[in-house]
Amino acid sequence: MRLSVIVITKNEAAHIGACLQSLGFADEIIVLDSGSSDATCAIARQYGARVESSADWPGFGPQKNRALDLATGDWVLSIDADERVTPELAQAIQHVLQQPRATAYRIARLSNFCGRWIRHSGWWPDYVVRLFRRDAGRFSEARVHEHVRVQGRIDTLSGHFLHYPYASLEVFIDKINRYSTEAAQAAHDKGRRTSLPGVFGHAAWTFVRHYWLRRGFLDGWQGLVLAGMAATGSYYRYVKLYCLSRRQAGDKAP
Repeated sequence: MRLSVIVITKNEAAHIGACLQSLGFADEIIVLDSGSSDATCAIARQYGARVESSADWPGFGPQKNRALDLATGDWVLSIDADERVTPELAQAIQHVLQQPRATAYRIARLSNFCGRWIRHSGWWPDYVVRLFRRDAGRFSEARVHEHVRVQGRIDTLSGHFLHYPYASLEVFIDKINRYSTEAAQAAHDKGRRTSLPGVFGHAAWTFVRHYWLRRGFLDGWQGLVLAGMAATGSYYRYVKLYCLSRRQAGDKAP
């Protein structure tokens, strides 16, 4: 079975080399870039990837489907630039592709935050469907928080990705801002609305869920920071949704 790996990128020079270095077992690597201004594309080519570019940004789901359309392998592994395939996971992928018993496979992710591997806070095992038969899987069209829709059986692989999502708090804050904007717009487009009490209620509940219910307190000070940042992301998302709703109501007013 031929395996294609797909990666979407924008300004991932700090990550893309280590990511691609962990993919030596793949038959084909496709990097779909959306306007990087750093060395992302040059580094990807150094590792033998086929690099393509898109002129616009339609959101994560549509962009990953574009990358999927470029793949030619029987199976596809979707990976983000800030993820790495461990040797154990690489071995598991190669083994299962010799005689697949499912249409797709979910893979755990172990994420690092501020030097600590996070095993609570809702971050572990963080299963994601990433390995699937090309003719049986497609990404949802969601602008953020996309997922693979599969026709057929889904199984679980041994091994896991290593995930380095935030190089610094500044990067984390910037990502929260960008993701909350896209999430608020997507919710607004679906007709969802909120109120000011709802804005604060969602933020408070998010903190409780991450720090207490998902045992973020076991992740040390990093767990406290993660709960606070999750609550901040929720606040941003819903206050932006609230502002979109108010703006639309204002546009309709006489």
